[in-house]
Amino acid sequence: MAFDAILLAAGYGTRLRPLTEVLPKCLVPIHGRPLIDYWLEPLFAAGAERVLVNTHYKADLVEKYLELTPWRAQIEIIYEDALLGTAGTLMANQAFVGGNPCLLAHADNLSIFSVSEFLNAHDQRPEAALLTMMTFTTTDPQSCGIVVTDDEGLVAEFHEKVEDPPGRLANGAVFVIDRSLIGAIELMPSPVVELSTDVLPHLIGRIFTWENRFYHRDIGSLASLAEAGQDFTPPVQDSSADERWEGFMATLPVADRAAIANLTVAAGAGE
Repeated sequence: MAFDAILLAAGYGTRLRPLTEVLPKCLVPIHGRPLIDYWLEPLFAAGAERVLVNTHYKADLVEKYLELTPWRAQIEIIYEDALLGTAGTLMANQAFVGGNPCLLAHADNLSIFSVSEFLNAHDQRPEAALLTMMTFTTTDPQSCGIVVTDDEGLVAEFHEKVEDPPGRLANGAVFVIDRSLIGAIELMPSPVVELSTDVLPHLIGRIFTWENRFYHRDIGSLASLAEAGQDFTPPVQDSSADERWEGFMATLPVADRAAIANLTVAAGAGE
């Protein structure tokens, strides 16, 4: 199935300091490979035609890494002068969402799943659904947006980081969307910033869900980075992945290279 994708890579990653004092969060490495690479390879392997990457913080480093990938000709890099938020970025780039379904994800999520199964679920969604949300079973429901679904798999309730959530099925903040969502966002009260918190609560009953039963973790903190270093086994990867990372690291000042190596090991994210 032909599709496009948007990878959100503009954020500061303040909770990942001191690593993100040297690197943008989408380039934080786990087992010697940057987070964004765990997205790019499976997306293009599944048939993505185009991938849009938004940048802001340390944008030059993100672009430098993307230049080393074999998919550069299919990647569109959009620099944001100011952070727009998830929905803001989507609306600023709404022309990118055309006839193909579009997978929308945060590049600091570490997520292993069947891209084709996710797209097929969206294709077969109930008629009422405007988009399809990836869900996962979390071990820490108080820190997540918990969803309750109906018999059709549509979101019936949202519980955003509440003390006593009614389950462990969480919003993974990975979506398949199309033009119908753009139309719904345009009707939202302004200003619209974040998709998960400012838009989706208005779309109860119109969000289909698909559960990632393989692996999903938001690498939003040093603790989650360390946990990924312990419980995440990288999939078989393109043999050039190590060369890309080594080539990128070689462009950095010696002091930065040493800091990245030391901080990655200290954070428990592997070598």
